[in-house]
Amino acid sequence: MRAETRARGAAANPPGHSSANPSSNPSESPAVLVDAPAVLVDAEAGVEPSRAGAAARRALLAHPALLLVGIVLASLNMRAALAAVAPLVGEISGAFGLSATASSLVTSVPVLFLGVGALLAPWLGRRFGAERVLLAALLLLAVGILARVLPSVYALYGGGILVGTAIALLNVLMPGLIKRDFPDRAAAMTSVYTGAMIAGATVAAAAAVPLEKALGGGWEASLGFWSLLAVVAAVAWLPQALIARGRTGHEVRAVPAAGTRRVSVWRSALAWQVTLFMGLQSLWSYVLIAWMPTIFTDHGMSRSTAGVVFAFNNLVQVAGAFVVPLLAGRMRSQRPLIVLVTTLVAAGYAGLMVAPVAGAWLWAAVLGVGQGGAVGLALTLIVLRSGDAVTAARLSGMAQTVGYLLAAAGPLAAGALHQATGSWTLPICVVLGVCAAALTVGLFAARDRTV
Repeated sequence: MRAETRARGAAANPPGHSSANPSSNPSESPAVLVDAPAVLVDAEAGVEPSRAGAAARRALLAHPALLLVGIVLASLNMRAALAAVAPLVGEISGAFGLSATASSLVTSVPVLFLGVGALLAPWLGRRFGAERVLLAALLLLAVGILARVLPSVYALYGGGILVGTAIALLNVLMPGLIKRDFPDRAAAMTSVYTGAMIAGATVAAAAAVPLEKALGGGWEASLGFWSLLAVVAAVAWLPQALIARGRTGHEVRAVPAAGTRRVSVWRSALAWQVTLFMGLQSLWSYVLIAWMPTIFTDHGMSRSTAGVVFAFNNLVQVAGAFVVPLLAGRMRSQRPLIVLVTTLVAAGYAGLMVAPVAGAWLWAAVLGVGQGGAVGLALTLIVLRSGDAVTAARLSGMAQTVGYLLAAAGPLAAGALHQATGSWTLPICVVLGVCAAALTVGLFAARDRTV
């Protein structure tokens, strides 16, 4: 049996989840190809609900519109607070007198805590219930955004810690919640939440400078505005948290079936290859999130135009994120896709080095397709390289934790190199080296085998 078929079957019917047609062959269902990323980190993988938990879940599913609104609003917040900062980094640095290295911490600190938060999210989800943790995450996000606009550099960085931790909880718990509550429509719901996530980032990036002017309060008003979106999403999650409270603390760990293998992903070379590809592609993306508008403005582009080009880059990522996972699920080896996405990203970075303003829209498009395709491929590899759903959950936890910790070094290193040289040439050359490393490790991760 082909490795990806085994992984799809595990993704389609993980332990503790229902299926409309459990006897069907997953390899015959094209929906599973899109469905796979929805199981990446399921806080309840290997966990079975008690009677009280099942009753609470049925009560939640009796209100599908409420669930849908909550998912969309929460997803809008999953990138907006990060994307809104990039066009304003210059203003923030000027307000506090920050060096380029210190400025990079504004964006790298939240990324660092994406990795730290990923460690805690599965335990919190099992202990308190995904709905209550998501509600708390949205409130924490609102507090973190507001903290960043206080007149203190310590609050700026402390707010970044809260923002990163909150987004990590949303990142980790949302896919598992969708797979749990919409097992027969997980593909469609995954498209809804990823589309909303990218839409939030696109709007936040494009609106950052116009909001600054419209609100008349400088960068603080523009950045603080996005706390309102988090509060609105929290209000939408409040009734779900109240309905689900009967489930909290009642879950029990499922007993593994006889003969089930227990895999230690931390001792697997293949797991580390998947993890490193996840981390390296995250690194090149977060360098762009931190510095793309600044690269443009340093070469003479206006701040408002740079923000719009950056928003366009976020929007184009939808194409790569949608198409590449579909292709990956239909291939025995994903090596051609590894070559494709890394080449696109490298070409886009090279373009930023040689003609940043003249080719800005082209480089933004090339990078967007490469970035979206790379993250979609990284997520899909987690499922395709896992023999069952529980292993997929463990591998995704490892990949997100290590990957985000690795990615956090990107903005910081790029800012330090820019400060030391006064140019973006060396930072971009280093990222091109990261692309080469991602290509190398990705070719190993894309082999037709499982952890």
